[in-house]
Amino acid sequence: MADLFADHPGIAKPLSRLERVGLAYAAVGQSLDTLSGGEKQRLLLARHLSAAASSASGFAEERIVLDEPTTGLHPNDVERLDALFADLVDAGATLVVVEHNLRVAARADHVIDIGPGAGTDGGRLLFTGPPAELAGREDSLTGRALAAAIKG
Repeated sequence: MADLFADHPGIAKPLSRLERVGLAYAAVGQSLDTLSGGEKQRLLLARHLSAAASSASGFAEERIVLDEPTTGLHPNDVERLDALFADLVDAGATLVVVEHNLRVAARADHVIDIGPGAGTDGGRLLFTGPPAELAGREDSLTGRALAAAIKG
């Protein structure tokens, strides 16, 4: 869509950011209350991309917190989002992502495992460190699941 407005950077640039975060299908003028939580988070990412593009320092000191941004996404869109995460971090952003998707966790720089279960069974810090180290922990449910995800 951004290609259609190549001669109008004021339109093309925002559209290309929406495409980059996987929201190319959003309608112009679409009400925010019609978007899912994940779509709103991706809209937030597009806003961060815009702010970084207009700033001389890029993502310096930028902190972005996301909660389960891959929920409901097609695997191709998860890949797109994961690539965007890598680009944001490479550009200097600090990204904190609360996520249960093991493919995303496997690519993180650092993971925090809290458990051992949910609700009253959880809430204890079980592990903090690189995903590969967690994947090597046989005493962790998350570690065993992560090891399986990393293998394939």
